[in-house]
Amino acid sequence: MADDLINSFMTGPDENGRFGIFGGRFVSETLMPLILALEKEYEKAKTDASFWAQMDDLWTHYVGRPSPLYFAPRLTEELGGAKIYLKRDELNHTGAHKINNVLGQILLARRMGKTRIIAETGAGQHGVATATVCAKFGLKCVVYMGATDVERQAPNVFRMRLLGAEVVPVKSGRGTLKDAMNDALRDWVTNVRDTFYCIGTVAGPHPYPAMVRDFQSVIGKEVRWQLAEQEGEGRLPDTVIAAIGGGSNAMGLFYPFLDDPSVRIIGVEAGGHGVDEKMEHCASLTGGRPGVLHGNRTYLLQDDDGQILEGHSISAGLDYPGIGPEHSWLHDIGRAEYVSITDKEALEAFKVSCRLEGIIPALEPSHALAHVMKIAPELPREHIIVMNMCGRGDKDIFTVAKHLGVDIAT
Repeated sequence: MADDLINSFMTGPDENGRFGIFGGRFVSETLMPLILALEKEYEKAKTDASFWAQMDDLWTHYVGRPSPLYFAPRLTEELGGAKIYLKRDELNHTGAHKINNVLGQILLARRMGKTRIIAETGAGQHGVATATVCAKFGLKCVVYMGATDVERQAPNVFRMRLLGAEVVPVKSGRGTLKDAMNDALRDWVTNVRDTFYCIGTVAGPHPYPAMVRDFQSVIGKEVRWQLAEQEGEGRLPDTVIAAIGGGSNAMGLFYPFLDDPSVRIIGVEAGGHGVDEKMEHCASLTGGRPGVLHGNRTYLLQDDDGQILEGHSISAGLDYPGIGPEHSWLHDIGRAEYVSITDKEALEAFKVSCRLEGIIPALEPSHALAHVMKIAPELPREHIIVMNMCGRGDKDIFTVAKHLGVDIAT
């Protein structure tokens, strides 16, 4: 598998880290040497068979890959249209897709001699994955998490601390993912010698968007051969669907199918209370415009003066006012479609998954499932939809109970 991984990572952004007009690296002079050193190390690793052999070994024996591609029979029957498969990345060690990328970044950090790892987290899944891998390799770990998210994702905060990480609540702004990333970047600027910033999504300055995508694309690569095994040689999905905050799980699924014109690609943003002028949502492609945030140019929620607006989502992992630059590019060239799903629709999909398939999903993939529920009934039975079930829902049970008016303490 290591040779296949090397051969599959030959494409990406241009030499300046641009996907069309998006991407790039807008960072301080202090950070530029670190960014260039990381880019150099990753360029070496991409063609290093020993690096990918180590990744393959860890993915297999530590993470538990490949994750299953599961045909959802009751969901398919209930909706009465397309055949629905779920890519079960919530079964990975730590409960989400995040560890796919964290392993790669921390192996690079070790190659660069870094001993302190910092990360940002929203839903806590990236923080848990980072704390887990740091524990495995004996590295100091500091995770920045918005104070709002610390409260609504308490189980993951406890998990991170059990794993030995220091969790720093961020009280600025609305205390969500954007604010956590701001503070992580401030930390990095002041601790350049020993610190590696492990970014959790396909955003940030180059080379992060392409590097995180490459690590996550193991998801889509597995789908290609798994679907062929189950449906016949050469059979591709007709539609692939994934939820999008920054967009790493989605790029992981989408990237291996970008050159297959027969595959329809749909990203699902967080519509919050509805995509309108009140901006009570986090659908940056649906309701935003291009600007610069966290080191890259992409679509953002912003006012007429370019000030970043505070969005809203019931899902902490989708509560981000921007999106990865490659998604912005795919949106503008028309290769992928992007839609939005409201909190209410995601909650309904959450319940449907539990009731019909015995799978308690995270609120993030519940958004993707809600869109599957909209389109599947109108599609023919031979149509195959593959949706990325990118996280499990134990972290969200208190949030869901609160919104459903259920007191789970009694």
